[in-house]
Amino acid sequence: MANENIVEAQFTPTELAVSDLQSATWDKAKPVRIDHYWSGEPAPLSRHAEARILWTRKALFVRYVCNQAEPLVIGHNPQTKTKTMNLWDRDVCEIFIAPDPTVVEKYLEFEVAPTGEWLDVAIDLTTGIRRSDWEFNSEMTTAAQIEKKRVTMAMRIPWSGRLREPQQGDRWRVNLFRCVSRDPQLRYLAWQPTRTPEPFFHVPQVFGWLHFN
Repeated sequence: MANENIVEAQFTPTELAVSDLQSATWDKAKPVRIDHYWSGEPAPLSRHAEARILWTRKALFVRYVCNQAEPLVIGHNPQTKTKTMNLWDRDVCEIFIAPDPTVVEKYLEFEVAPTGEWLDVAIDLTTGIRRSDWEFNSEMTTAAQIEKKRVTMAMRIPWSGRLREPQQGDRWRVNLFRCVSRDPQLRYLAWQPTRTPEPFFHVPQVFGWLHFN
């Protein structure tokens, strides 16, 4: 299995606050580059993002550090108490996770915006028709920081019945994405490109692997 389709999730014995975006603990996780469009074409450096993944006995942590050279596309009245529907229409970073690698068509989608807004949904594509469970409640929490030409976003997803705590050495299926700008053809970046005719992320067959160290 080629390294370019593996994300390493680094275990840390100490619990981490999702708001601690600059913690040295993040340096222990290997960076994953999100630097291509969904089509497989390389994206300009000004739109690149880096993701790092940590896990503890209580939760999974994902942090994105994104180059931001253009105006943000964000909500005018953000709220973080509940999920924000249609968040994917704005600037956002996403992770799709299939905890059972034998049924990659069942996966969980998590999103975080530069405002700290978030969304979680459980997806079932086993019949070939996408079914979305909008009642899914992961109890995820988020944090975000907007700086000059950079945006940092993080999410904490606690282990649950739908996302059970892994063991070291486990491998799940995963993909990571970034949406940036308003251009309908140039705003969709993917770690593992889906290579669909039009921008589209829901292609579990191209998911890479999430390896728990």
